[in-house]
Amino acid sequence: MPEHTSWLTLILGYMHETLDANAHAFGTTVLQHAEPSWHSFEPIAASLLVTLIVLFVAVSAGGKLKQADDAVVPEDQLTLRTFAEAFLSYFYDLAKSVMDAERAKKYFPLIATAALFVFFANVLALVPGMPVATSSLSITLGCALVVFVCFNAYGLATNGFGYVKHLAGPAWYLAPLVFPIELIGLCVRPVTLAVRLFLNMSVDHLILGIFLGLVALLVPIPLMVLGVLIVVIQTLVFTLLTCIYIGLATEHEAH
Repeated sequence: MPEHTSWLTLILGYMHETLDANAHAFGTTVLQHAEPSWHSFEPIAASLLVTLIVLFVAVSAGGKLKQADDAVVPEDQLTLRTFAEAFLSYFYDLAKSVMDAERAKKYFPLIATAALFVFFANVLALVPGMPVATSSLSITLGCALVVFVCFNAYGLATNGFGYVKHLAGPAWYLAPLVFPIELIGLCVRPVTLAVRLFLNMSVDHLILGIFLGLVALLVPIPLMVLGVLIVVIQTLVFTLLTCIYIGLATEHEAH
């Protein structure tokens, strides 16, 4: 993503001297081995903004759902509560379709958090001048690594050493061949999660920014409609893969 593309960049620019002085704590970049600058703080600040939005939705909707009378009677207009109910109900049904209801309920906090974070981070791409956390590979990789660590921890907690043993294949004499392949496939999962989300949102945000810069009225509308579709699809794909990985890691609990 090009720099200086959001109002967050301007806000951080007022603190660039302090940020530059502390940027060395990041170390060099993994791919280019470049020294970080105060711009390196923008994806982190954008992700913190998304986190605050998710917390606001959770507290606002959760507070209303705790009231028994209000929770039973549905509201007649779109509010944070109705949005949260529809959004979370859809992804809970999605989780149940991948694994059984018991496991879906048990692991739904991670699934719901991932869905909400990715959704709101992607939605910001549709608002001109807003920062897009998921257009940074560091943020998408961080999200993918959280999912990676959690589903492996769930698998170990559920199946113990059997979770590692199943990577060696059905027969011991196949272990030297199967285990490296399974291990590579397991380690590739967070990479594919991160890169898919990063590339789709980066390209979508870049193209929309270009057309908004060329023609600000009417012309970008079809692209924004396409952007809405991309936001929904990427949220669905990330959450679906999270459900699948958790389901595969914990499947021996049900069988």
